[in-house]
Order: sequence, then structure tokens, then C-alpha cells
Amino acid sequence: MITIYLKQYNKIVREADIKLFDELGYDDILWIDLLSPTIQERKAVENFMELNLLTRQQIEEIESTSKYSETENAIFSNTNFFVPQPDGLFTVEPVSFIVSEGVLITTRNAEFRTFNEAAKRLQMNARAYNTGYHLLISILEVRIDADADLVENVAKQIASLSKEISVDGEVDKRDITRINLLQEQTMLIRENIFDRQRILSGIQRSERFPNDIYPRLQLMMRDVNSLISHADFSFERLDYLQDTALGLITIEQNNSSKILALASVVFLPATLVASIYGMNFKKMPFLDWDYGWIVAMLLIIALAGGTYLLCKRIK
Repeated sequence: MITIYLKQYNKIVREADIKLFDELGYDDILWIDLLSPTIQERKAVENFMELNLLTRQQIEEIESTSKYSETENAIFSNTNFFVPQPDGLFTVEPVSFIVSEGVLITTRNAEFRTFNEAAKRLQMNARAYNTGYHLLISILEVRIDADADLVENVAKQIASLSKEISVDGEVDKRDITRINLLQEQTMLIRENIFDRQRILSGIQRSERFPNDIYPRLQLMMRDVNSLISHADFSFERLDYLQDTALGLITIEQNNSSKILALASVVFLPATLVASIYGMNFKKMPFLDWDYGWIVAMLLIIALAGGTYLLCKRIK
């Protein structure tokens, strides 16, 4: 699907017909948004903009040059966005940004709240977005705000889990699984925030962006750095929580081992007596007594009780 945002009389008009490229120029278009585009739509945009759109494999590359690069006619930037899932988790989808001739071209394969929010801002205040450069910065601002929400959400989950473990003093498999899941989420968020940092660093070094954008970049870099610090703190807290959980599990195992050890010590004399009277010798004490088994049982009970009292005395 393609959405073309046209500049008309200080307002933005949305269109979805690729035939408009035959009638319009670069100055008439602000944004071309490609959502899971067809081959025909990709070819139409490439012919109109006179450039090649990136493939999914090129967008997903991790080299620094793939995150932000400039050519003679265009600026290329690639990053990852999060897609929320019904189970509360999220997946990562790559997004490509290209700015050429003042037109922003975005290529993606999933719906994002960030793009919907950016489109709303564009409709509400079209004058603030004179070029695709301004729109790109606005989308990144919205994405950084969304990243901040994710970091805060993970921090709340960590605090809730920590409180549960502290109050109950018990840890089960579910708690360990939640800790591991939160660690994975935190690492993924931190990695993608680094992506944003690399893109902003590339933009700051560029000389193509309008001058009024650079003060906004400084604020965005400050926000990104604070998010990285917050994510690092969350990861350290999860490490501490994991150590606490493993420590509680070890204490529970030690208590269980202590009980088993005490039981084996208490019944060891009884086992010894039973073993002796289980021997097949003719001359055994009390063997010919009618009530010899009662004496043996009393002896077993006395030895077991004495061992228990001895263990209790020495703690």
C-alpha cells in the first residue's frame, strides 16, 4: 500500500494513486509512505525519485553505514521499530527512511503507532513540516517518546516482580522465566535505542539538514542518552533480582537437604538395630523370647529418640 502526502495551500492531502507521479514534481510531495508495497508501487516510486529503494536484507544489515549514509542525491537511514503482541511482548520490524529532493520516503512491512502519530501531527500543523527532513526528525521524536514508554513499562514490571519476591520470600519457575523475559526485552530495547543514537549522530554530522533542526537534535540526543542509562539500570536491577531469586532457591534447597539429613541421622541407629536382628545367626540376644520383638522395638525407639534429642541440643 502506498500513501502520498501532498502539499497544497498550507495543508497536507493524502492520496494513494501512483498515477499522480506523472503529474507532480518534487516540490508537490512531502512524504511517500510504503507499507508492504507491491512491485508496481516500488517501481513507480523508484522511477519518480530516480533512485533504488532498499531491500529488506539491506535494511536489516547492522553495519554503521547501513544505519545512516549519504549519497550525492539522497540520505539513507535504517532502524528497527517495535510491534506490540497480544501477550504483552513485542517483535522487531525494520524501517527504511530515504530523504531525496526534500521528499521523505519510508518503507515498512508493519503498522506502527509512531507513523500514525506522525501523520496526525502533520495534519494538525502542516506549516511545521516544510521538508522531508523536518518530517523525519518528527518521526524520530515520536519514536523516542515511544521508546521511553517501553523503558518505563519494563521498569514497572521489574518493580512489581521485585515486590512480589520480597513479600512472598518464595521463588518458582515462573518468576525465573519472567526475569529472563524482562532481561531479553531490556536488551532488545537498549539495542534499538543505540540504533536511534547512531542515526542522530549521523544527522548531527550532516550539513544537509536545515539549521532549525540541529537544536532539536541536541535535545533528542540527551533523551536517548538518558534512556540508555535507564535501560542499563534496569538490566543491573534484573541481575540483582536474578541473584536474589537464585539465592532464595539455594536456601530452600539447603533447608530440604537439612531435613533429609536429620531424618537419615535419626533413623540410622534404628536401621542398625534392624540390620543386626536381620542377621541369620542361631545365637542372637532376645531371639528365643516370646516378646523379644517388643524389646527390639523399644530399643529402636530409644536410640532414635536419643539421637533426635542430641541433634536438637547441638542445634
